[in-house]
Amino acid sequence: MMFKTFFEGIVKNNPVLVLAIGLCPTLAVSTSAFNALGMGAAVIFVLTFSNLIVSSFRKVIPDSLRIPIFIIVISTFVTIVDYVMKAYLPGLSKNLGVFVPLIVVNCIILGRAEGFAYKNPVGKAILDGLGSGIGFTLAIFIMGTIREILGQGTWMSIPGGFEGFKVLGQGFLNYPVLFMILPPGGFLVIAFLMGGMRYFEARRSA
Repeated sequence: MMFKTFFEGIVKNNPVLVLAIGLCPTLAVSTSAFNALGMGAAVIFVLTFSNLIVSSFRKVIPDSLRIPIFIIVISTFVTIVDYVMKAYLPGLSKNLGVFVPLIVVNCIILGRAEGFAYKNPVGKAILDGLGSGIGFTLAIFIMGTIREILGQGTWMSIPGGFEGFKVLGQGFLNYPVLFMILPPGGFLVIAFLMGGMRYFEARRSA
């Protein structure tokens, strides 16, 4: 039963592909697989530990003050992530830009704190945070992989370091589909992924 909570966040209630929340950072930073993985890791950390704290203190948090308290808790962990990235992964931090601090108001984080962690015991809250975070990471990583391969001809390129695996050959590298790393390309990819998820769920339920 506990692990059902974990897996629901990955597939059945995937934040991006099913619930369609957190789309702003998803579309903005999924221009490469490495950027997407970095954002996903940040969200997993913040979501899991925010759920842990909110659930641990759920019985003493006044109902009338819960939202401001949630935001303070979330912003604490976001600040930790932001400082760690700036210190150890400056290239990634620069690429993600304002979208790391904006995790504070990400609908996924606040939604899980309000809708689940505040009403459930610590164990379930942690599994919910991990599941939803991994679900978000998988969605954004798949998007980043597709957009980077088609838009740049590489995969897992690292800012200021590794140039990435050249997966489509030199000919494609000379003429990449730049449209895919622009905002319209992001909308196109996420539309296909959402459609595929709904088709998969419909076939499984039939």
